Amino acid sequence: MAGRTKTKLLLNRILEGDSIEMMKKLPSGSVDAIFADPPYNLQLEGELLRPNNSKVDAVDDDWDQFESFATYDKFSQSWLTEAQRVLKKDGALWVIGSYHNIFRIGTALQDLGFWILNDIIWRKSNPMPNFRGMRFTNAHETLIWCSKDKNSKYRFNYDAMKALNEDLQMRSDWLLPICNGGERIKKNGKKAHPTQKPESLLHRVILASTEPGDVILDPFFGSGTTGAVARKLGRNYIGIEQDKDYITIAKERISKVVEPMDKSLLTTPSKKSEPRIPFGWLVERGLLEPGTKLYDYRKRHSAKVRADGSIISAEHRGSIHKVGALVQDAAACNGWQFWHFPVEGKKLAPIDLLRQKLRSELN
Repeated sequence: MAGRTKTKLLLNRILEGDSIEMMKKLPSGSVDAIFADPPYNLQLEGELLRPNNSKVDAVDDDWDQFESFATYDKFSQSWLTEAQRVLKKDGALWVIGSYHNIFRIGTALQDLGFWILNDIIWRKSNPMPNFRGMRFTNAHETLIWCSKDKNSKYRFNYDAMKALNEDLQMRSDWLLPICNGGERIKKNGKKAHPTQKPESLLHRVILASTEPGDVILDPFFGSGTTGAVARKLGRNYIGIEQDKDYITIAKERISKVVEPMDKSLLTTPSKKSEPRIPFGWLVERGLLEPGTKLYDYRKRHSAKVRADGSIISAEHRGSIHKVGALVQDAAACNGWQFWHFPVEGKKLAPIDLLRQKLRSELN
């Protein structure tokens, strides 16, 4: 837009002001990722009471009030338009919401040309019950993860997510507790912010789609969860917040975060980017001798190592992958994980350990 004054991209700062107006001042294509926790437009009518008539601490702040769905839709279109502009071409956006607003935001995202990659269900392990007993307990919120457009080469740290999930592929339903206990920030004995998100949720979001040094924008910064987790994971943040009290809380919170000294601990190398190590290299470098007997971890199948890097079982001969598949009568097999070699007497270890050892020597 002609005449628009751009703000210099100051990292690890909280910009005070209206989210849309402050985003308009940021340079185009300047941030790697956005996490947005916008107003939910909860449409509350009257007070929410527990069975004992005590009042539930619900979200009834002015910033969550909109006079109509049309007004909320206009607001969503406006901030998402600016979010798309400030994202780098391969950047991605995460937005969280409830049934009150997430479907309307999803429509806006697609209308603007964002490309939806996943919807993530945050299943709360300790949700607030439905006190009136007139509906199901609202036990989840939805995150939409999308790239800037259909052709964006977005980042997904698949191996990090798999490692976080005990070496199983991470699913799109995340069981995590709501923010409570010592993590919940309080002021004068009450919640400092009504919708403070748990750090575990932001940990997954940031670890999944950014790398150390990336810039993450949070246009609805609140109590600063995005900034706190970004700093712990070696990322940069830019927060936008209009409430002075929330800014004070967020600054104090983030100031207490200590970044890890060893930055190498903040990344998970992708297996696809690691150098290919043929099984035969283990044999020629003496990590496995010809004649060494390999087993599956239950010792139901066995094969011997040949000098040329192939293996031979009672009925089959070939690569570690081919023979592993044949002995199981399977279509395919990851031989590095299937075959094990003897260590310390009767114990077995996967041959992949030897591959990793050789990789570290080559690096």
